[in-house]
Amino acid sequence: MASHNNREERPDGLDAVFRPRSIAVVGASTRPQSIGGNLLSNLFRSGFTGKIFPINPHASVLHSVKCYASVRDVPDEIDCAIVSVPKEHVLAVVAECARKGVRGLVVITAGFKEVGPEGAALELRLNDLVRKKGMRMIGPNCMGVINAEPEYSMDATFSPTPASYGPLAFASQSGALGVAILNVAQSLKLGFTQFVSMGNKANVSSNDMLLYWENDPRTRIIALYLESFGNPRRFVEITRRVTKKKPVLVVKSGRTVAGARAASSHTGALAASEVAIDAVLEACGVSRSDTIEELFDLASALASQPLPKGDRVAILTNAGGPAIMATDAVIQQGLRLAELSGQTKRRLAAFLPPEASLGNPVDMIASASDANYGRAAKILLADRGVDAVLVINVTPVLYGPRSVWDALMAATAAAKKPVLSVFMANEEFYDEARSMPAHPPIYRFPEPAARVLAEMWKIGRWQKKPRGTFPRYRVDAGKIAPILARRKRRGGGYLDPDDAFSVLAAAGIPVARPVFVRRESQLPSGARKVGYPLVLKATGEKIVHKSDVGGVATGIRDETELLAAVERMKGELARHGAAADLEGFILQREARGRELVVGATNDPRIGPLVMFGLGGRYVEVFKDVKFVLPPVTREEVLEALAKLKAGTLLSGVRGEPAGDREFLVEAILRVCRLVTDFPEIAEMDVNPLFVSSRGRGGLAVDVRIRVAAPENAGG
Repeated sequence: MASHNNREERPDGLDAVFRPRSIAVVGASTRPQSIGGNLLSNLFRSGFTGKIFPINPHASVLHSVKCYASVRDVPDEIDCAIVSVPKEHVLAVVAECARKGVRGLVVITAGFKEVGPEGAALELRLNDLVRKKGMRMIGPNCMGVINAEPEYSMDATFSPTPASYGPLAFASQSGALGVAILNVAQSLKLGFTQFVSMGNKANVSSNDMLLYWENDPRTRIIALYLESFGNPRRFVEITRRVTKKKPVLVVKSGRTVAGARAASSHTGALAASEVAIDAVLEACGVSRSDTIEELFDLASALASQPLPKGDRVAILTNAGGPAIMATDAVIQQGLRLAELSGQTKRRLAAFLPPEASLGNPVDMIASASDANYGRAAKILLADRGVDAVLVINVTPVLYGPRSVWDALMAATAAAKKPVLSVFMANEEFYDEARSMPAHPPIYRFPEPAARVLAEMWKIGRWQKKPRGTFPRYRVDAGKIAPILARRKRRGGGYLDPDDAFSVLAAAGIPVARPVFVRRESQLPSGARKVGYPLVLKATGEKIVHKSDVGGVATGIRDETELLAAVERMKGELARHGAAADLEGFILQREARGRELVVGATNDPRIGPLVMFGLGGRYVEVFKDVKFVLPPVTREEVLEALAKLKAGTLLSGVRGEPAGDREFLVEAILRVCRLVTDFPEIAEMDVNPLFVSSRGRGGLAVDVRIRVAAPENAGG
């Protein structure tokens, strides 16, 4: 057995679990179908290079190796203990391991917090013991760990599927899914540095694994299956750094941030959906997949292909229909068809038949030989205007897919640009592919291949792009803090309209300062202060969405129209059952421009999320919004805005003048600063924020700000 005495210990203590010199299997069994039996068998089958100590008081020998009654009877040092005993014995076993000096634990046993309060209390005691003794523990309720590095060759799981060595590190929160992950990886010839089933994450979390793999030179890709974020803010902090070095791929189940919850603001309602998690992952440069299959589609390409340096794709095919499918998929994923140079077309024409199409896609027609595939792919890769090549093969009569594949691989083996292939073949070819040596991924259809190329381009851009400029906008804390403190002393809730506008103005955002009146008789004098044309709004703490209850009247040109509007409004409020909620009226000078929304919500686990996009009454209908996670750079706001219809409208449509994009970007960044400096702001909406034509700024004409109750302040 190899010695590991010269290894360098990592400060986080996880080497005791993943790079041990010796392992005790507590609960090792003589029964081959038991978990303890499988754990021991897998350690021997994988060829673990350290010492193995089976622990079973009822056996003297297992797998021709001496068996011990307990860890205290083992004469050697033990780095790691794999614990698979009934849950009522786990604490005693761990305490014994601590006295023995064991530093790493993998607790396979289930029956802890996943089964209810009694199990949760037991898990709390277990974790307290582990923490006090300075140990590191995977689990409980997990499938185990694997280190496929040749100098360790450790499979400490009860999975029936072994893992080969490769560039992928994978952490799965689900043990059952872990078996499926290993099966898929084996079929794709995708190897691991380490694999870990996290279980209940009582002591070691996904964040710990990210830190462990961050600077591991052998781990080139990190993949996570997550059911929950233990510490989302820490996750963001870590992944923003790690993704600059290597791709981080995530399948996140549970498609909401805080689950379905009632939200009184537009921003809160929209954030209570998968869009908020997407915003978090996008802010970190993490690639999110909806399924394990999609994740492995991407991981396989990253393991075998370089990242593209641009978004220009050349398509090489022998069939027109799939070429059209591929073209659509490439464009829909935000990539571009490459413009082939004249020299490239001439080189292709020299050997392709006259019927071939030399544009992009390059259609070599059904008679294309395996040699033509290899030669054409090499020519496309040499074109400076091509960043990636997507090859499609529909099995022809004369040339089988395997010969085409072999020719393609021989021609592109040394390529410095990614080459992805789609083989629309019969099942025999895919069966054969499973027995072929490790190879780049083979896709059955163009759409997943195009998605992978787009994600690879996204990863490449993220790793190269500079962090950007963090603006130094300031907010007037001296004016804002007392307003929020007063509301907090009253138990939280929505600010009075005048206070809400004062907070926004103190944040540096221009406002259409309203005049608030409590009685109808004060409306004419209030209107004279504002000036016509004006807007009339009903106000009251329970009147949240004014338009929904007939609480907004626009285009009022004089006092006669004002009084008539009041009567209509009272009737509408009564019809909607909101008459009793009326506390007064707001009068504002009418503003014009494009209606945008800027808002924020403070998620208790993630912190503030800031939203912007198309505003007005249809904000939740069109959902043309993006969320960003402060702190955010000016460049990130501009990039997000460019993906929205709102961004297109600001550029000017059908002869309209362009909107003041710079004003909007500054307003967004000022809201980011406001909610970061004052986490007691639970939710806010600036809707609508009218954006005028370029250079003319804009005005906030409505704002709602909710302050968290004292016990919830700070998110």
